[in-house]
Amino acid sequence: MSDRLRIAFFGSSLVSAYWNGAATYYRGLIRALHDRGHHITFYEPDAFGRQEHRDMPDPPWADVVVYPGTGNDGWRRALDAASDADVLVKASGVGVFDEELEQAVASMHDPARLTVFWDVDAPATLERLARDPSDPFQRLVPCYDLILTYGGGEPVKLAYRGLGARRTEPIYNALDPETHHPVECDPRFEADLVFVGNRLPDREARVDEFFLAPAAALPDRTFLLGGSGWDTRDLPANVRNLGHVYTADHNAINASARAVLNVTRDSMARMGYSPPTRLFEAAGAGGCVITDAWDGIEQFLEPNREVLVARACCDVHDIVEGLSPERAREVGRCARERLLAEHTYAHRASQVEAVLLARAAVVAAS
Repeated sequence: MSDRLRIAFFGSSLVSAYWNGAATYYRGLIRALHDRGHHITFYEPDAFGRQEHRDMPDPPWADVVVYPGTGNDGWRRALDAASDADVLVKASGVGVFDEELEQAVASMHDPARLTVFWDVDAPATLERLARDPSDPFQRLVPCYDLILTYGGGEPVKLAYRGLGARRTEPIYNALDPETHHPVECDPRFEADLVFVGNRLPDREARVDEFFLAPAAALPDRTFLLGGSGWDTRDLPANVRNLGHVYTADHNAINASARAVLNVTRDSMARMGYSPPTRLFEAAGAGGCVITDAWDGIEQFLEPNREVLVARACCDVHDIVEGLSPERAREVGRCARERLLAEHTYAHRASQVEAVLLARAAVVAAS
C-alpha cells in the first residue's frame, strides 16, 4: 500500500451542516488529509434536506459523490465505485442505510484494503449496544480492521476492546484556523451569552439547566439561541431565537457575543473526553467559552484560564453576571493560542495518517 492513500468515506454530509453536527469535523480532517497528499472521495446520501441546505460547493480537496437516499441501488453502486480504495470508511450516523453499509463494509476486508468504522458518536453507540446485546452491530465490531472515534479517550477504547475491536483510536475534534478565526464584531450577534446547537432529546435538559434557566434569572442580560428545532419551545423574553445558523455566520456569532456556551450531550458528558466541534469553533474565533463540566476538559483547554467551567445553572449565572469584556477577551485569546499550538486538524491528520499506515502494515502482514 502506498503512503499516499486513496480513502473512500461514507458519512452524513461534507457539503451541508444542516442537521449534521459532524460537518466541521469531516471538513477539517479531510482537508488536512488532502494537504498531506491523500485522495479522499466522500459518499453522502441525498437525505434530510441537506442538499437543499448546502453551505458550501464541492470542495477542491475532496471528490463528493451524492447517492439517492431511497432505494438500495444508490448505496450499492456507490460502494462498488469505492471498492478499489486503499481505505474504506463507514462513519456512524449516515442517517440512511446505516446497517446495510456497516454490514457491507465490514465484509470487504482484504489484505490490500483497510476497513474502518469511524464512530462520530461513540458514547451513544456504546450505550445503545449495552442496552441491546442483539444489536446487529455487536457482531460487526471485530470484523473491522480499525475503529476510529470522534472522542471518548480510554473509556471508549476499553469499551470497544470489550466488544472485540482489533484496534481503537480516538481522533478528537480540533481547530481549522482557515475556517474558524477572529472577525470584526457583528451587531446582529451582540449578546451576553450565545448557545448554538440543534434541539436534541439527549441535550435538551442540559440546555434548560445551563442556558434557559440562567437567562430567566438574568432578565436584564441578552441571550441568543441558535440551531434547528427550538421554534416550539417557550423561551424567556430576553432570549432571541436565531434558528439554523449557517456556517458562514459562525465566526461572527462566536466573536460578537461576550461569551459562548458549550452544552455537551448526555452520553458524551457521562463518557468524558469528547470535546464538541462548537468548543473549537468558538475558541478559534477568539470567543470566551463557558462549558458544562466533563472529564478530560483540561486535555484541551485549561479551566479558568482558557475556558470557564460551569457545573450547575448557578455557575453560568455567576459567570455571566461577573464577566467583564476584558476578562472575556483574555480567556478567548489564551484558548486560541492553545488550540493553534496543539489542537488543529493538521495535528489530527498527522495522527490519522500514522494510525492508518501502521494498521495497514499489520493487516497486510497477517
